[in-house]
Amino acid sequence: AVVPEGRITPHCPGLWSDANAAAMKRVADFVRGVSPVLLGVQLAHAGRKGSSHRPWQGHGPLGASEGAWQTLAPSPLPLAAGWPAPHEMSRGDMDALTRAFAQAAQRAARIGLDFIELHSTHGYLLSEFLSPLANRRTDEYGGMLENRMRFPLQVFRAVRDAFPAERFVGAKISGSDFAEGGWTPDDAVAYARALKAEGCAYATVSGGGVV
Repeated sequence: AVVPEGRITPHCPGLWSDANAAAMKRVADFVRGVSPVLLGVQLAHAGRKGSSHRPWQGHGPLGASEGAWQTLAPSPLPLAAGWPAPHEMSRGDMDALTRAFAQAAQRAARIGLDFIELHSTHGYLLSEFLSPLANRRTDEYGGMLENRMRFPLQVFRAVRDAFPAERFVGAKISGSDFAEGGWTPDDAVAYARALKAEGCAYATVSGGGVV
């Protein structure tokens, strides 16, 4: 997670602070001591799926007495019945979060990681912007596919610019929402091409989880 409220659960790791980076560096240094394998990190924000329990504890939203926090999303649509409504992100929210992604990428570089994978599937924040099932905005970040891709591509560009040019930045993307009216394979092709144009080194394809 690139900010604390970007975690899925309170137990998820992050890279939003130098303390996070120091802890992750201990892991990276240990692995470097036993293997020449390439090491990377997946950077993400959970969006409206954040502030939740671990799957084996029910996977539902945290209650107020359990440390729940305000989630963010492109539109104020709850994930499902019984889930709280997320805060609809403003342009200022998007700019701040873009900076947070870039700062996390800089920490990953200082740790010496070889690559970054930008998480934009499984119904977390960036895929919420991409999917018409979660993004009902009427500004330049909603509506047509080009608009829905705008913020994820802005984030990718910031991460790519913040990470050394000789190291790789890839993306995890959705092939389908597996739901009527949602993200399609054709959308995935268009998004992958747009990512490639921004310097994306590879894409791994998954899907689902938006609804």
